[in-house]
Amino acid sequence: MASAKVVLRKKKNKDGTFPLVLRVTKDRRTSYIYLGKNVQEKEWDAVHHKVKRSHPSYKRLNNFLLKKLTEAQNIILDFELKQKDFSVEELKRQLTSEKNKDTFFVQADLYFDTLQQAQNYNRLTAERPAINHFQRFLKGKDITFSDITISLLERFKAYLSGSIKVSERTAVNYLIIIRTLYKRAIKNGIADKQYYPFGQDKFHVKKPDSLKIGLTEEEVKRLESVELKVGSFEHHVRNLWLYSFYFAGMRVSDVLLSRWSDFKDGRIFYVMGKNKKPGSLKIPEKVLAILDQYQDQKRSDDDLVFPDLKMIEDFNDKIRVQKRIKEVIRRVNLTLKDVAQKAGIDKPLTMHIARHTFGNISGDRIPIQMLQKLYRHSSITTTVNYQKNFLFKEADDALDSVLDF
Repeated sequence: MASAKVVLRKKKNKDGTFPLVLRVTKDRRTSYIYLGKNVQEKEWDAVHHKVKRSHPSYKRLNNFLLKKLTEAQNIILDFELKQKDFSVEELKRQLTSEKNKDTFFVQADLYFDTLQQAQNYNRLTAERPAINHFQRFLKGKDITFSDITISLLERFKAYLSGSIKVSERTAVNYLIIIRTLYKRAIKNGIADKQYYPFGQDKFHVKKPDSLKIGLTEEEVKRLESVELKVGSFEHHVRNLWLYSFYFAGMRVSDVLLSRWSDFKDGRIFYVMGKNKKPGSLKIPEKVLAILDQYQDQKRSDDDLVFPDLKMIEDFNDKIRVQKRIKEVIRRVNLTLKDVAQKAGIDKPLTMHIARHTFGNISGDRIPIQMLQKLYRHSSITTTVNYQKNFLFKEADDALDSVLDF
């Protein structure tokens, strides 16, 4: 059995007062937790364990002491209900400031601080809204990880789709972030694995299949041939899109960060920004034609092929770089809508569609292992799941075999 009691510690301070402490006892071992409050010995009621009326702030002090005592008793009760063995040191740790770090939103803030220090602006801006919505759903109240139950998650999911009206995919992404933080807390010894609410037979989080639509060969040819004023932003945007497509759907951030020094011996050598995987591809003739258009913009100080990020002075400032890339992508994608209209393409056209287009046209022409290499996926399963969006022949043949009568 464990117990907690507020007492006056008989160690006089220099000013003649005595410190108020929580005395925690378990298995005949005692430890003291200083509460940061001091009173005169004559102001302390040792029988009822509270501050006497003679103290000018006795009401506030007694409320504070009651709150701390209740907090301690609740933690002891929680340990005992879980039938979890604990030491006086563990109990003390839970009752000190470290305990406050065990709550969900405090841990979330620590996680975001880590992202901030790593200058991971993209993840910060993508994941912060999820936690903000979760906090609003809980009306600003912090909770422990064990309070995150299947029922709570189901209600939060309903809140996202009903009250906030986010898409199913966005709702799932938000829930995945909560799951990630819970796993992180378990790994760090902050949360108890037995209360983990996620899993196949618990609260199951599964990303919905997304429809990936790429351009056809004919549509790419139309995009290549549509007349755009040389030197215009539209002309530049088309170059960016085609450059991405010609390099097997290179990610837009990698396109914008392409440097002249990446090109050696008729090949491009670069490390993918998303997963840090290095690789090399031959330079297609069509890419050489694009590069020729930017030769006169070469600068020794930044070495960038394309001008969109040239105003950035310090590329070690990752947050500044990522912010600028995000701004450029927004403007480029808006312009691509106009380019698509001029080219007679009625499909949505964005920089990311260049990647889908490569997948669509490659179809089943390229072995899946080679596609994994081209896409630089860490797992071949990712490549299989990605590419299945563009394999239609077998399904089309199957449909024809039934309807051909």
